[in-house]
Amino acid sequence: MRRRSARSSRCALVNRSGPESASPSQEWRTLAMAKRILAPIDSRAHSETIVPIVAALACGAGSTVRLLRVFPVPDRVVDTNGRTVAYSDQEMARLTSKGLDDLRRIEVQLEGIPVESVVRFGEATEEILLEAEAFDADLIALTASRRGRLRRALVAGVAERVAGKAPVPTLLLRESAAGR
Repeated sequence: MRRRSARSSRCALVNRSGPESASPSQEWRTLAMAKRILAPIDSRAHSETIVPIVAALACGAGSTVRLLRVFPVPDRVVDTNGRTVAYSDQEMARLTSKGLDDLRRIEVQLEGIPVESVVRFGEATEEILLEAEAFDADLIALTASRRGRLRRALVAGVAERVAGKAPVPTLLLRESAAGR
């Protein structure tokens, strides 16, 4: 396992509260006042790098953190002979259990902070936005996958789509080129 230095990642606050750009002090005030932080976590180890930042924000503001894991809606599982091995509801139950187990492991890093864990099924961007609304989140904190500028310009990733559509500020942790 390779350790990453503090310089290998960078944070950006995407504030959608108005057309003008917020000053850095206003951005950090927004972060410090967030009482309900939604932290979507996926299966990539990189997505968990946001957790220490969320912990620091939540601890300082007395926030509640909701960890979210989104899976695609599963199809029924069939074997090579075409027989059904598991129906979609059984697969959803299995994935829910797996997702909650993964999130419980992450909850340990948030010791002393009120934490809730939720598993949803569907398209990641839509489900993150729906959960932010249901949770009444003040901030969405998530990681953006490493992608080249051209690829980011042509096809937005989940983090970029969430930041573009979210009605609340979004904190993106993006791994920089130095971390590659």
